[in-house]
Amino acid sequence: MTLEADSSADATRRPNLVLVHCHDLGQHLGCYGADVDTPNIDRIAADGARMANSFCSAPQCSPSRSSMMTGYYPHENGVMGLAHMGWALGDDWDTLPKHLRAAGYDTALLGFQHEVPNEPERLGYEYVDSGTKRALELVDVVDDFFAERADADDPFFVSIGIEEPHRPFRRDYLPEGTYDSYDPDEVPLDDFPYLPDAPGVREDVADLRSVISEVLDPAVGRYRESLADAGLAEETVFVFTTDHGLAMPRAKGTCYDPGIETALLVHRPGVVEGGAVHDDLVTNVDFTPTMLDLLGVEPPTETSGESFAPLLRGEPHDGRDRIFAEMTWHDRYNPIRAIRTDRYKYVRNFSLLPEVFVPIDVAPTASGREVHEEFHVPQRPAEELYDLAADPHESENLASDRKPFETAAEASDPEPSHVDALDRLRDELEAWMESTDDPLLDGPVPYPDVE
Repeated sequence: MTLEADSSADATRRPNLVLVHCHDLGQHLGCYGADVDTPNIDRIAADGARMANSFCSAPQCSPSRSSMMTGYYPHENGVMGLAHMGWALGDDWDTLPKHLRAAGYDTALLGFQHEVPNEPERLGYEYVDSGTKRALELVDVVDDFFAERADADDPFFVSIGIEEPHRPFRRDYLPEGTYDSYDPDEVPLDDFPYLPDAPGVREDVADLRSVISEVLDPAVGRYRESLADAGLAEETVFVFTTDHGLAMPRAKGTCYDPGIETALLVHRPGVVEGGAVHDDLVTNVDFTPTMLDLLGVEPPTETSGESFAPLLRGEPHDGRDRIFAEMTWHDRYNPIRAIRTDRYKYVRNFSLLPEVFVPIDVAPTASGREVHEEFHVPQRPAEELYDLAADPHESENLASDRKPFETAAEASDPEPSHVDALDRLRDELEAWMESTDDPLLDGPVPYPDVE
């Protein structure tokens, strides 16, 4: 599709859009009930809306971000792995910044993006400052940007990309005293029921909490202060989100909820009700259509994503009753497809890997080793089904334990009372794969032909 410029005078009266997105956060914030101090980010939820059941299209960086920026699933837009490993978004894809440029917006990127390996201008950004991607180092960059925009005529979209809390959680080159480290022996593990109580896990959780509360949260608070100081807050949509779940074992790199749940907070003064909490299922495939709709720009109609802006505006909205998630490549081939409803999660594992896969940016950690030793599983079953109402931590697989290379006769039967749900979700997942031309239906997906 070729985007046409919007030359109407209305373009100058549309609100600005500030998108703050970080790495690997999941929903580990105070406003989502996590035991971590995040007063600044929590204030966005208090001023605006919190999406309680927000999920991503993929539990890894580039594929998830490609969905956010295009409104298509990773296997549709081609970003089925990491951008620096050959899976970059093609120049012909319409992105959120391209849509907004056509609508008369100035577009800028400050910090991090991971949809293409370099030249982020290809995504539709007119101005790029990628000199740093550290949350606190970006404070001055953001402050200067807003100050320069204070008297501009055209509305703007700025994407502020933050590295934290990507591993490693502790960074020695940050200023001394940045971390007010939690005591690993005292840190509560209630937010991590899927992990064992082990020293390495405790160290990781303590450092994760430190980087979120002492680095990420105050930086986001400073960005909002800069916006207000420039006199732009009342005419701006401010969004905070993340790409996928926490960089912990059984989270990032899996389609379990800790891998695909995402924080999503939206503030638009006078439009989005402060303190609103929406339990509707949403996915970041819906992000671009929703943002365009919220800004008064006609969203594209042919995307897999759909706008939930009416929900944010307090209008009647027929939302989703299911979301889909996927993984194909990370640092290894690990094809997974999943469907989630309010009640159930169905996961289909296509891999013949000899053991459970853990992404390289999780596996070398102390917690990764200890989780592997305590919960080692020879191989994931071909199918997984979880009753989220009775088993929110997805610990009891109600499907057969058959492995991808086994016949049904070699494995257990599904739990009888959930067979109907298993059959229905299996069919719905396959129908989705067919309707979106998932290449996995034709067999293993090869690595991209790149140098």
